[in-house]
Amino acid sequence: MTGGGRMGLSYEDAGVDIDAGEEAVDKIGQHVESTFGPEVLTGLGSFGALFAPDLTEYEEPVFVAGTDGVGTKLKVAFMMDQHDTIGIDLVAMSVNDIVVQGARPLFFLDYLAIDNLIPAKTEEIVKGISQGCKEAGAALIGGEMAEMPGFYNQDEYDLAGFAVGIVDKSEVITGEEIGVGDKVIGLASNGIHSNGYSLARKVLFEVAGYDVETELEELDEELGTEMLKPTKIYVKPILELLENFQLKGIAHITGGGLIENLPRILPEGTEAVLDSDIWPTPSIFDIIQTEGGIELTEMYRTFNMGIGMAVVVSADQADEVLAKLDELNEEAYLIGEIRAGDKRVDLNLK
Repeated sequence: MTGGGRMGLSYEDAGVDIDAGEEAVDKIGQHVESTFGPEVLTGLGSFGALFAPDLTEYEEPVFVAGTDGVGTKLKVAFMMDQHDTIGIDLVAMSVNDIVVQGARPLFFLDYLAIDNLIPAKTEEIVKGISQGCKEAGAALIGGEMAEMPGFYNQDEYDLAGFAVGIVDKSEVITGEEIGVGDKVIGLASNGIHSNGYSLARKVLFEVAGYDVETELEELDEELGTEMLKPTKIYVKPILELLENFQLKGIAHITGGGLIENLPRILPEGTEAVLDSDIWPTPSIFDIIQTEGGIELTEMYRTFNMGIGMAVVVSADQADEVLAKLDELNEEAYLIGEIRAGDKRVDLNLK
């Protein structure tokens, strides 16, 4: 009893449901554990997650770490009330970043902050994270679910992820070996992925006045479904290429597009010359550009425009790399080459 005879408040009175949290942990257990291999030494509930990597195949093992979120793509998930794919995006954004340096993902951790914890919704989110981890060959070894009433809008949440991979020091890909005459190969994206959604949402939902159920002739599905297509995870095809070829540089094409991401791996004195006529642009980008009256350069500085990953190889390996990607059922194109220049992208816009 408190002063004045009133009953004391509980955590639930403040908006945090501990029982719901325990139910959520029970629901996500099977999904999390489905990503485990023998290297994982702890299960759910440990204060810290233990992971014992097999280092016998490495002479000088280097750990590569990456962290990211999903951005305002989450807003589309809220509008659709669909939460089973956004976790794939979360994993993709981090593992795609570390594989470009030659690293094989080992494990992943996630952070979920939510207004009110609804066990069924939480299970859907974590199921997607688990699926992404399995696609990347990583174990989902831990995470945090924070119920924060009054901090987020009702039924909204935020996600962040953290991935760790491993590569031998001698095999780290830095881009330093890229030289004049090398070829640039682009691996196709499957849509917007997880970047540029602030602009996409403004154009499509505010300027054009569409909603997530809008059906457009150019698309095979409702607009919201198109916008929620999960980011492609390129780990397996990239690791397969690394087993067979010398990749001189790899760039994950995220915010900033080809124009800003490819120069990050170019050595001084070089630039990439790309021809956008070579690869098809997904229809969603054409719709965004038309409805927003957006300049082409701005489109290529904001979105991936159909290329989710770019690799740089020597000219004599380009055809073999393309053939291997075709064998792996990866849509890929020879999109340009390296010439002497000022560490930039010279993009021929169609």
